[in-house]
Amino acid sequence: MSGLELDRLYFAIIDGKVGEAVATTQEAIAASVSPQLLLDEYMIPAMDEVGEQFAANECYVPELLLSARAMKAALAEIRPLLVGTVAKPVGCVVVATVQGDMHDIGKNLVATMLEGGGFQIVDIGVDVDADQLLDAVYAHKPDLVALSALLTTTLPSMKRLIEQLTRAGVREQVKVMVGGAPVTEGFALAIGADGYSDNAAGAVVLARRLLGIAAR
Repeated sequence: MSGLELDRLYFAIIDGKVGEAVATTQEAIAASVSPQLLLDEYMIPAMDEVGEQFAANECYVPELLLSARAMKAALAEIRPLLVGTVAKPVGCVVVATVQGDMHDIGKNLVATMLEGGGFQIVDIGVDVDADQLLDAVYAHKPDLVALSALLTTTLPSMKRLIEQLTRAGVREQVKVMVGGAPVTEGFALAIGADGYSDNAAGAVVLARRLLGIAAR
C-alpha cells in the first residue's frame, strides 16, 4: 500500500470511522505492512492529533469516544501480530475505578486513549479495593497506576488506595495519577498522587510526562 493509502487509517481514526479504520488495517496486514509501523506512524499519531484537538476545544467528548472506538478496533486487528515481537509498549499502566464507585465510562476512555498512546493497559475494573490494586501491582509491575472516581463519596477510597501502596512498600516503584469529575489538582496533591488530569486526552500527556517519555 502506498503512504497515501495508509493515510486513510490515520484519518479514519481521527474521524471516528470504525469500519474504514478496520478495513484499511486489514488491507495493510494483507499487504505485509509492519503492524508496528501502523501503530507508530498512523494509529498513535492519529490519537495524539485527536487529543490536541480536544485540548483546543476543536472536538468534544462524543468525537473523542468515536475516535477511541476506531483506534481500539484497528488495534484489535494488529495486536495478535505484535505479540512476541521485539516491540515494547512505552509503559505499563494499571487502571481502576476506586472502591464504592461502579462508573467505568471515564476509566474506559482513559484506558483506550492511553493504549492509543502506546501504553500497555491492565484494566482491573470498578469498585477496586486495596487488595485488588496491590495484587495487580505485584503481578504486572506497572510503571503507573491510574485511579478514577466519579462520586464525591468515593474520594476517600482514592486516598486509601494510595496510602495502601505506601504501607506495602511499593509506592516508590510506581507513579500514581488520578482523575474524575469530583477530583481536583489540589485534592490530588493532598492525597499524594503524582499527577491529575481532568480529561482522557490530558491523561496521555500526563502519563508521558510522569514517565519521562518525550512527546511524539
